[in-house]
Amino acid sequence: MLEKSGFMSEENPSIDDLLRRIDDLLEVLKIISEDLKNISDALRGVKPSALAAPSVPEGLEPKRLRTIDDVQRAFPRDLAGMLYFEETSDYILIRPRQYLGSENFAKIASIVRDQLGGEYISAGRESHFRVSRKT
Repeated sequence: MLEKSGFMSEENPSIDDLLRRIDDLLEVLKIISEDLKNISDALRGVKPSALAAPSVPEGLEPKRLRTIDDVQRAFPRDLAGMLYFEETSDYILIRPRQYLGSENFAKIASIVRDQLGGEYISAGRESHFRVSRKT
């Protein structure tokens, strides 16, 4: 059996040959064990932050979702007071609480479009401004 595996070339190895081979294997295992211990010690010395996920290159970081507070901050206090803000899974909807008049409507439309990248949805009584939650 030993001969088939190429482990020993002799048909009937002596006990001395087997003991020598065991000693050789124990030496190899000792070296491997020492290497593993050194690697283990080195890893224990590494700070957890070094093992954390690698940093994401700028511009590829995951985008967070916009909140109502984020959108409200884009408006001056007097205009924000005229509006009702509603959050859905994909959008922040902005509806008037009162009649806005053409001047206030234009100011709000400008902020929604230019600062927030949103749009006006004309739907009769259900008309509203819509801003994507994705930034």
